Amino acid sequence: MLYPPNFEEKTGFNQIREMLGEACISSLGRSYADKLSFSSNFTLIQRLLEQTEEFRQILLDNEQYPATNYFDPFHIFDRIKLEGTFAEPDELGEIRASLITIQEVIRFLEKKKNEEQYKYPQLKELTENIFIDSAILNETDRIIDEKNQVRNNASQELSAIRRRKAELENQASRRINQLFSQAKKDGWVASDSELALRNGRLVIPVPVAFKRKIKGFVHDQSSTGQTAFLEPEEVFETNNEIRQLELDERREIVRILKEFADFLRPSLPDLKSAYQFLGKIDFIRAKAKVAFEMDAQKPRLTNKSALKWIRAKHPLLWLSYKKQKKHVEPLNIELNEHQRIIVISGPNAGGKSVCLKTVGLLQYMLQCGLLVPMLDYSEAGIFQKLFIDIGDEQSLENDLSTYSSHLANMKQFLKNCNNNSLFLIDEFGAGTEPRIGGAIAEAILNKLSEKNALGVVTTHYANLKVLAGKKEGVVNGSMLFDTQQMKPLYRLKTGTPGSSFAFEIARTMGIPSDVLKNAELIAGEKHVDFDRQLQDLELKKLEVEEKEKQLKSGDSFLSEMIDKYQKLNSELEQRKNEILNEARREAKIILADSNRMIEKTIKEIRESSADKEKTKKLREELDQFTKQQQVDSIDPETGTRNQKKKKQKIISAKPVIEIEESPISKGDYVRIKGQNTIGEVMETDTKNAMVAFGTILMKTPLKRLEKITRQSINKLVKTTKVKYDFDINEKATEFNPNLDIRGNKVEQALIKARRFVDDAVLLGIKNLKIVHGTGDGILREALRDYLKTIHEVRRARDEHPDRGGAGCTLIELDMTKK
Repeated sequence: MLYPPNFEEKTGFNQIREMLGEACISSLGRSYADKLSFSSNFTLIQRLLEQTEEFRQILLDNEQYPATNYFDPFHIFDRIKLEGTFAEPDELGEIRASLITIQEVIRFLEKKKNEEQYKYPQLKELTENIFIDSAILNETDRIIDEKNQVRNNASQELSAIRRRKAELENQASRRINQLFSQAKKDGWVASDSELALRNGRLVIPVPVAFKRKIKGFVHDQSSTGQTAFLEPEEVFETNNEIRQLELDERREIVRILKEFADFLRPSLPDLKSAYQFLGKIDFIRAKAKVAFEMDAQKPRLTNKSALKWIRAKHPLLWLSYKKQKKHVEPLNIELNEHQRIIVISGPNAGGKSVCLKTVGLLQYMLQCGLLVPMLDYSEAGIFQKLFIDIGDEQSLENDLSTYSSHLANMKQFLKNCNNNSLFLIDEFGAGTEPRIGGAIAEAILNKLSEKNALGVVTTHYANLKVLAGKKEGVVNGSMLFDTQQMKPLYRLKTGTPGSSFAFEIARTMGIPSDVLKNAELIAGEKHVDFDRQLQDLELKKLEVEEKEKQLKSGDSFLSEMIDKYQKLNSELEQRKNEILNEARREAKIILADSNRMIEKTIKEIRESSADKEKTKKLREELDQFTKQQQVDSIDPETGTRNQKKKKQKIISAKPVIEIEESPISKGDYVRIKGQNTIGEVMETDTKNAMVAFGTILMKTPLKRLEKITRQSINKLVKTTKVKYDFDINEKATEFNPNLDIRGNKVEQALIKARRFVDDAVLLGIKNLKIVHGTGDGILREALRDYLKTIHEVRRARDEHPDRGGAGCTLIELDMTKK
């Protein structure tokens, strides 16, 4: 149960629903987003969360998941379920492409972690009972080609018709070109004129004065009446036969398509199930994508009415602040059988209402099967009923004041709340005379506590703060406030009530001191003292907490220093032993070498009978050996022998960019004066140049540009290393295959389209859609002309009339082209 009926609007969930719809690839997924609803079924919620978490892992791992050709053919299925109906070739092409996508998705989800376990078990379970007859794809391929046109060999009759039609078209084309050339020679037609097309037929533009020179049929005249568009008599009958063949061709195509519809009709139930699966998996992907954007995760789900959230964030506020690079203070909150109700107090604009909305929105998201922004070891329970009272609900139609509407809500709370309910009340008791409003609020809170309901309440009333300190299961909470800088900290502290800091805030806002003194007298000494005691208590708590932090920080630092010292001491001892061992080993080697050298020298001196020359030579060898030992002596710092090292000079030189004073033209490389980025000139006029700086086209005055010499460019090419400074995972996650350029100027729209297509080529996405609207067709024509210049664009065509027609351009990319 949810109360009030506009619960989603109150909590902001309607914006979450919009985000989900925008994240879907197809209308199939958006239909699931529209139907998303609250559930209290623990098993269902658990399964939905696990499905979304598995898909979030797919996004995190940047796996190549099939994310194109998510078409919705249900309107086609509804049409062809009647005998005698058929689907057009373009529609069959969409069915074929999307069926291939379904097969690819199923294969992707059948990946295994090991022999006994699937990698994505919850998502794999969705593929059960999904059956696609391979004969459907085979028959579709037999009928239509890769351009979604009916193949010539779809039937023998169609093949014969098209063959005869091609022969007649070539014959008619040759003959009319001959007549046209002869008419030019005879001077009946201007030499620079061209053949025109009228009523689907080639015609010769003949000046009215010469139209009787050529026998034929006049199809049209120019707006001035000076030119007649004439079809020669010699090709008239041929064209008539071609027109008849076109009718025969269409008739045969319709017959083939009807025959295919008859073949497809028995498989419609299986196909509908397959496309329902495609829509569901599209929606799960959207949920995971939104979760990825808002840093949401799957908490530990428990089948009881309780919650223990750690570092929870309001998703909409967090996304908004993320764009502004501002910080959102996370929320730590716990509700259980011992701490059922939290009464939050504190200054205005201190974050009480945000805290309340965060609880309501996240709990509702969770029970709709969505991941929530909090730490994954948070504990989240399930509630049977959710109630919220927030904002102004006054109604002129029902003659309800603000306070009356609050009382109407309280009536529903008291009537329906139980131990499986979560209620949220903002500014409890406000809207009427404070003492009476506070008393009624206290009585209602007592009753809700007796019903063992769980809830969060915000208030400024002192009697509710006192009640929270006495009533079992009802605890105080306060939004912390920096009394030195006089600003809220937006941090919830459970266990103590908070002060409203009304007098302090009023003082900082410049209210005169004599007015504030008078206000203290009016408020009463007891009330002011109570509020000051709360402030003093809060200040002392903050001081104690700060001291604890300092002590913990000191302990941590000391422990870290002790660990470092012990580790360093151990490393020194180990190094010392290694050096000594190495020194001993080296000494043994040197001693052994020296002994061998001395023995050899003595032996040779004896054998040479103390020959002076021989003895001198042996002494020189002995001296050389001694010097070598000194060179290769043990390094006392490293414990190893010194080795001669060659020094290498590393010379790095930055290429000097030279400026050329000659005129700038197309193909030159330039930079803006005072800037370092170099671009290529795409086109110029007398004053301006269109320059490509990477993927950005910029129109810049020529006087602001400097021309770079070819020698400088060649040096830069040799020395520059390209560095990609984007995250391909994030780009793949954020990429949307639909682009809307309506309202943009042509130049601005083409820049967006260029980036859009470049990103798609980089990410390997083959099917794109650009929405440009119809209007005068200028934007559409400019876009189509631009797309013709891109090698990877295999085809650009209008969207189906039901989905935008000429106002949208569908793009098919061929990644094999370079």
